[in-house]
Amino acid sequence: MKFTQKDLDGAVRAGVIARETRDALVAFLEDGREGAPAFTMANVLYYLGGLIVIGAMTIFVTDAWGRLGGWGHLLIGAGYGLGFLFMGNWLWKGRGQRVPGGILVTAAVCMTPLVVYGMQEMSGWWAWDEPGMYEDFYRWIKGGWFFMEVGTVVAGLLALRRFRFPFVTLPIAFCLWFMSMDLTAVLYGPDFSWDQRKIVSLCFGLAMLVTGYLVDRRTRQDFAFWVYLFGMLAFWGGLTSLDSDSETGKFVYCCVNLLLMVVSVILQRRVFIVFGALGVSIYLGHLAADVFDDTLSFSFALSGLGLLVILAGLQYHKHREAIEEKALRLLPAAIRRTLPRYR
Repeated sequence: MKFTQKDLDGAVRAGVIARETRDALVAFLEDGREGAPAFTMANVLYYLGGLIVIGAMTIFVTDAWGRLGGWGHLLIGAGYGLGFLFMGNWLWKGRGQRVPGGILVTAAVCMTPLVVYGMQEMSGWWAWDEPGMYEDFYRWIKGGWFFMEVGTVVAGLLALRRFRFPFVTLPIAFCLWFMSMDLTAVLYGPDFSWDQRKIVSLCFGLAMLVTGYLVDRRTRQDFAFWVYLFGMLAFWGGLTSLDSDSETGKFVYCCVNLLLMVVSVILQRRVFIVFGALGVSIYLGHLAADVFDDTLSFSFALSGLGLLVILAGLQYHKHREAIEEKALRLLPAAIRRTLPRYR
């Protein structure tokens, strides 16, 4: 249920709550949402500008960057990073502008791969293999990128200690996602198989989801969103790409995706239901294309199932609180107390 300060003022006038209670409730909610993004034109411009800056120095770099050399990459990365950090700190501490300040701090963290790349290029030490030009970091899976990802995660965690801004978790989660792919080359060498990559991605993604859960249950602000998102990309991507020649394996895949949808309700996280629904759709598409291709009744049965799902949704909407309460009671008390909603 969503309500505004205007609704609380109306409750005070109606005598439902005291003004002191209203003030205490507003203060409590504002403290929990401090620095959280709001859909205003100013915030849209802040985030748009920040994403443009981050993209310009990361994903959208051109081949011309290859001519800069190690010193050039190091100086540009460090210069931009320190500049963004200084401006972000000034806005955050000096001006009280936490949203643009936090976005600039995030941009500073995003300069870490370039700094580490420049240092490695100067020293010639790549640990596993020389990965190529800097712009290939966002294109190819190679073990040589590993320390760029580690450095970014460390820089992001250090930034979070000083600037409690959820958007800073974006480069951390993004590089963890990349690490889930590049770790395969680290563990198995450059001649890794795709099956090895799938297993590593699935396991690493599952670890990220567990980490997101632990973060979610300990924080009032949403520091877990990006960890959940990129964790699901790694886990669900690895799970979906696993080959299974048996119908039992494909059915298990569908059940896992159904479980993700249940987890979405328990954790109140939409990202699980999005990927879960997509996985169920993939399984139904497999049934239509490969199993019941010559069966006319399958389409009618499937449409009937869809109508039943809609009816179930209507009943869920009508009795949501009672259904969720009963579902939560089925969980052991020890597990129920660990859910983020009860933190």
